[in-house]
Amino acid sequence: MAITSTRPVVLEAASREFVDAGGLMSYGGSYPDLYRRAAGLVDKILKGARPSDFPIEQPTKLELVINLKTAKPLGLHVSPMLISRADEVIE
Repeated sequence: MAITSTRPVVLEAASREFVDAGGLMSYGGSYPDLYRRAAGLVDKILKGARPSDFPIEQPTKLELVINLKTAKPLGLHVSPMLISRADEVIE
């Protein structure tokens, strides 16, 4: 994310790691939740279930993370309503 400090780039990503590194915001699946669900599938496979019998799944827990440290130098105003809906705000 070093480029965001030299050029004003607004970044929205699906992973909170980008926000931790300086991106503006992310909205996407929670990796810890996805890992827990994957562990449950691995357990079923090790107990003899066939992976082809599993349904296709999508993330069930989504998280919104906003980085106000990035928004401020870019001159962006983030609405209080959006901030109140965020799972985490980096100030």
